[in-house]
Amino acid sequence: MARPKNDNFLRALLREPTDYTPLWLMRQAGRYLPEYCETRKRAGSFLNLCKSPSLACEVTLQPLARYDLDAAILFSDILTVPDAMGLGLYFADGEGPKFERPLREEWAINDLSAPDPYDHLRYVMDAVAEIRRALDNSVPLIGFTGSPFTLACYMVEGGGSDDFRTVKTMLYSRPDLLHRILAVTADAVTAYLNAQIESGAQAVQIFDTWGGALSHAAYEEFSLAYMKRVIDGLKKTHDGERIPCIVFTKGGGQWIEKIATTGCDAIGLDWTTDLGEARRRTAGKVALQGNFDPIALFASPEAVAREATRVLDCFGPGNTGHVFNLGHGINQHTPPDNVAVLVDTVHNYKRK
Repeated sequence: MARPKNDNFLRALLREPTDYTPLWLMRQAGRYLPEYCETRKRAGSFLNLCKSPSLACEVTLQPLARYDLDAAILFSDILTVPDAMGLGLYFADGEGPKFERPLREEWAINDLSAPDPYDHLRYVMDAVAEIRRALDNSVPLIGFTGSPFTLACYMVEGGGSDDFRTVKTMLYSRPDLLHRILAVTADAVTAYLNAQIESGAQAVQIFDTWGGALSHAAYEEFSLAYMKRVIDGLKKTHDGERIPCIVFTKGGGQWIEKIATTGCDAIGLDWTTDLGEARRRTAGKVALQGNFDPIALFASPEAVAREATRVLDCFGPGNTGHVFNLGHGINQHTPPDNVAVLVDTVHNYKRK
């Protein structure tokens, strides 16, 4: 199958020349858009929205109707995988995601198994296929997963956490149990991403949201090693096209040389890492994605344009191997008009 008409995003990930610096935004389909809030209301709940392929397709396309973005990202949630593993995902009002059956007992951890993505996560594959049809080869579609460690945080804690006390206590006192969870979860997300690729995803991202909460030694052993295991098991091509892989560890700037050895094609950076320095440290081995502070979108339009230009200048001459993005997901209270300013500034700044 041919590449999309606008393939600048894929070319940037593969460090091929691009017409301009391409961009997409983490959480670009989300609560900052009034049209998303309307669809979410129709769905009745966040989980209903995720589990309806037609509604997931609708919200995936909403930001592309508004902005000249260079990629679509599947609308889903990283916790669909542990939900399919039988942990009982639910969303408590005002409290975020929770699991009815968090992994605390040794027998439950030993019983854990990787789900068949075409069975328990069929609704995600149906959404990927429907979105690809709807995009009609205009821009690429990104599939994604949480990293094994990030998923394990939720699976052991039973929800979000400020200090990850439960999972980190397991890490130090019973590392064998955490390694068991991570091994099964790595197998699960590898199968899940490969199923997304087979269903139509043209690039994939691993969101290691909580890897930065680990000590230097623990990051390599409990997060990075399992992301490498996932990448080793990924389909590298599909329908004759390369499928690039992005790794994003929030707070992972100190480890970028190590992340670059995992086999990924690109590293996502948060706003605490200097882009030019990251480019120097990775020496052209990988593309870089990032790294605008999402809170800068609350400033005046002039300040948004100024900060976007600073990030582009920070990358340095040319734009080969740079995908512009936020350093984390877009905030739900972001003024939508400022996103348009960001997109226009980035596209026009280094255009050939």
